[in-house]
Amino acid sequence: MKKGVLLVNVGTPDAPKTPEVRRYLAEFLMDGNVVDIPFVWRWLLVHGIILRTRPKQSAHAYSQIWTERGSPLLFHAQDLAEKVESLLGQDFAVEVGMCIGNPTVASALDALEARCVEEVRVIPMFPQFAQATTGSVHGTVERAMRSRKMKWDFKWNFFDDAGFIQASAAEFRKEFRQLSGAGDFDHLLFSFHGLPERQVLREHPQVCLKEGCCADVGPTNPRCYRAQCFATSRALAEDLGLPESKVSVAFQSRLGRAKWLGPSTVDTLQALPAKGVRKLAVMCPSFTTDCLETLEEIGMRGREIFLAAGGESFTLVPCVNSSDFWARTIAGWVRT
Repeated sequence: MKKGVLLVNVGTPDAPKTPEVRRYLAEFLMDGNVVDIPFVWRWLLVHGIILRTRPKQSAHAYSQIWTERGSPLLFHAQDLAEKVESLLGQDFAVEVGMCIGNPTVASALDALEARCVEEVRVIPMFPQFAQATTGSVHGTVERAMRSRKMKWDFKWNFFDDAGFIQASAAEFRKEFRQLSGAGDFDHLLFSFHGLPERQVLREHPQVCLKEGCCADVGPTNPRCYRAQCFATSRALAEDLGLPESKVSVAFQSRLGRAKWLGPSTVDTLQALPAKGVRKLAVMCPSFTTDCLETLEEIGMRGREIFLAAGGESFTLVPCVNSSDFWARTIAGWVRT
């Protein structure tokens, strides 16, 4: 009997074309974990407004990051799965599944069953807990498991895990070594994916978003996304030996008119040059895999915003993707 590992991410369109992106966005945005409003209003918002214009715009954005191998989110995940399986050896099988798009979670579980797996370790590729990501993955896996006899357990988060922090810091150091001295920086921005405030407040309404609530993660706020983001940024800054004055935290990817976590990444990128920041480094540690939100939103549009505001250089640090350090970290989780 083999033990299985299922690496799960949100997903990606099958191609950077409008029809494929429309199908992807329709399924993604109709998930009540993602757009958490009543079904009727969600349907009207998604089908009546967003899907009229967004698919064409998003298809263009996806075309900017698409490679000969396809979607970076997918091929990095596949490379990571191969490395983890090689490290674990012949008694383990590792597959990739996506909540939206292909390969589906169900097809990944089918593949594990075909490889005689009876126990599965499910690892969502999200360091910090959010119902829209980790919670959605858990629900997707739970539904797919109802007709199966496999046992499974679930890794809820790893926002301050030493392996994740060290793997991320290693990518930072590697990026600046490769720039051969031309890529020095005077500030590091941690850009996390944003969430509507109501989604964060729902987890711990008595303490969340109040003064001092995000200074640490503890018994009163164990699933506070914002607190976990700040904990990740502190751990990374410490590993990189950076003082508090040399780092900032912001939140990206706002959608709609609801109040989202702040400060916003766009506002921060526009403001930093006026504060004397000329050479900026950016990390996106709510992502483990480079994707549209890191490569296009930050690496392209974010770069333009910062340089237009007076910045001189902009360096986007890659996510951990399928690095050897990251693969060893995941293999270590599975063995323990």
